[in-house]
Amino acid sequence: MKRYGDWKVETKQAAQAWLFLAVPIVFFTVIRFYPALDSFGIAFTEWNLLSPPKFVGFANFRRMIDDPVFWLSFRNTFLYLIIGTPVSLVISFVVAYYLDQVRFAHGLIRALYFIPYLTTTVAMAWVWRWFYQPPPIGLFNNMLNAIGLDALPFLRSTEQALPAVLAPAIWAGLGFQVVLFLAGLRAIPSSYYEAARIDGAGRGMILREITLPLLKPTMIFLVVISSIGFLRIFDQVYNMTDNGAGGPLNSTRPLVLNIYQTAFRSFEMGYAAAQTLVLFLILLVVSLVQLRLLRERA
Repeated sequence: MKRYGDWKVETKQAAQAWLFLAVPIVFFTVIRFYPALDSFGIAFTEWNLLSPPKFVGFANFRRMIDDPVFWLSFRNTFLYLIIGTPVSLVISFVVAYYLDQVRFAHGLIRALYFIPYLTTTVAMAWVWRWFYQPPPIGLFNNMLNAIGLDALPFLRSTEQALPAVLAPAIWAGLGFQVVLFLAGLRAIPSSYYEAARIDGAGRGMILREITLPLLKPTMIFLVVISSIGFLRIFDQVYNMTDNGAGGPLNSTRPLVLNIYQTAFRSFEMGYAAAQTLVLFLILLVVSLVQLRLLRERA
């Protein structure tokens, strides 16, 4: 066997690369991949952490079909996705589009939009929870009373609670999306806009025919990232609802919170793992859609 000093330069570089890669590979294998694969086996068992797992086959999945709380959390999860993703993308694009045209204090304004993304989710959720409180505590209801309108129940209403929880989730991710949209806008060559203006194209036509098509890669990335984020929403719901239960009447409970409640409140690890498997399949479908869109663009 050759000594290290006798190795070719290419072999040394490959060995050094694998040496540096070994640490994250071991970390993800032990911390991420092994628990994820192990949870697939737990999904077919009945286990309460106190006794050995008992194999029950597809009993957890049959129970899932007849569980109204699971279907309600499943519905809420897709409401977060269907409402949150387009609303957040539209708002962030509009902000980025007009911010790109601002020259005075551009960096300061961009930083102000990005700060919420850096804020701790728990602290932000509790601040928004205070905003929604009844008068004379809650900021929003005090503002409504000041202009002569009645106070709203917000987090105490089965109809208003989900949008109330979704609002800070959208606000928190706005800065990240704005920064990426700005990067995409700055990457478009200015010669395209100059040629369009010479040909007499208006602002609306330039937006439709140049800006939006060339922003497609950025949009695809943000759609997928935002979709995964809303499908996995947890922190806002847990911290903004009483006892972290996703109330009232489970009206804000997403699938991730339902998994948490099942596993660490009811100690039904097998049933929680079965729900985790369903969530994994949903996220996998979203990822496959992303790959297909990217392939079509290529």
